[in-house]
Amino acid sequence: MSQVERIGVSLEKDLLATFDGLIARRGYPSRSEAIRDLIRQQISEERLSNPKATAVAAVFLVYNHHATKLMEELAGLQHSHLLQTISSMHIHLDEHDCLEVIVLRGPAGEIKKTAENLISLKGVKLSRINLLTTEAT
Repeated sequence: MSQVERIGVSLEKDLLATFDGLIARRGYPSRSEAIRDLIRQQISEERLSNPKATAVAAVFLVYNHHATKLMEELAGLQHSHLLQTISSMHIHLDEHDCLEVIVLRGPAGEIKKTAENLISLKGVKLSRINLLTTEAT
């Protein structure tokens, strides 16, 4: 960490008590570290509004592996976006369902488009995209 500046923040007692409970449950060593994380999160969210922002994403897909041609389509999309696909992990959940976790890297707008192509495939039951900027704060 570079230079640190001290600032003062005024909060209502109830809000501070709720915040203290939150940081205790999450295991933060201090209010300062919790506040830094909140600020970083907000900055990251703001940067994601720029489709050219450098980002990474984990795309989570739950699907029936018996679905016709779904696995081939998943592999095809990953291979056609090879510069964006960093890694993928395949997990057997039960006799029918699998979890695929695909990690993508690149401009936020392109990642969103690729992720939406993946989650909209016929046979995908549940999905989630977790997108983060990788630009330094």
